[in-house]
Amino acid sequence: MKKLTLSLVLAGALASTAFAAANKSSGCGLGSMLIDGDSKLIHIIQATTNGTSANQTFAITSGTSGCSDTKLVLDERVQEFVAANMDNLSKDISRGAGESLDTLVELLAVADKEDFKARLQANYNAIYQDENAQMSDVLDNISTL
Repeated sequence: MKKLTLSLVLAGALASTAFAAANKSSGCGLGSMLIDGDSKLIHIIQATTNGTSANQTFAITSGTSGCSDTKLVLDERVQEFVAANMDNLSKDISRGAGESLDTLVELLAVADKEDFKARLQANYNAIYQDENAQMSDVLDNISTL
């Protein structure tokens, strides 16, 4: 009886969150779809669930679980990195420096790194056109620079 009750509760929880929008801070994927909330602890749990369930790569490349496809075909690692680091990357691009920005530049294999970082910083508002920008929006906007 306890197993049946637990199964019904879990099924209800999954059904109620199945249509929730993905959280922008922890990336898209199963964790962001199933666990609702907007605190740092919730973001950590969402990101951990995304990582341990090994579905975020599939979600990013297939455009499922709250992920959107990019217009430009990019290395899967770039898409995963941007999806998982949206907040830090936004802060680093606004400053024109930082670990997340350095990592993105390395993943994109940019030749003139400092010029590229300066162009990203100068075009911050064009890259992050609204506060709910998703990974695909950010990468599409970066690709137009």
